Amino acid sequence: MYELLISEVAERNINEFSVDEKILIAEKLRYLAKNFELLKRTKKIRKLQGYDNYYRFIISRKIRAIFEVDGTNITILILRIGKRKNIYSDLKL
Repeated sequence: MYELLISEVAERNINEFSVDEKILIAEKLRYLAKNFELLKRTKKIRKLQGYDNYYRFIISRKIRAIFEVDGTNITILILRIGKRKNIYSDLKL
C-alpha cells in the first residue's frame, strides 16, 4: 500500500466540491493508494504527456486527480484535483 499525501493546492481544490463529491474523492483516493499497481495496468492511471513523473487518475467521469509517485518511499503526492475541463489548463507544477 502506498502512503497518500495531499498538497495544499489539492486541499483547496477539494474544498470547491460538494459534500457528496468530497466523499467520492476520498474513497477513490484511498482505493488508489491500496491498488496503485493494479490501476497502473488499466486506463485509470495515465502518465501526463510532457511531464516525467506526473500521472492522472480518473476519479469519476468529470473529476481527475493529478499526482506524483515517489517510488523510493512508496508515496503518492496528490498535486491537483478538479473537473476534467479545466484541470489541465495552467498546469504549472
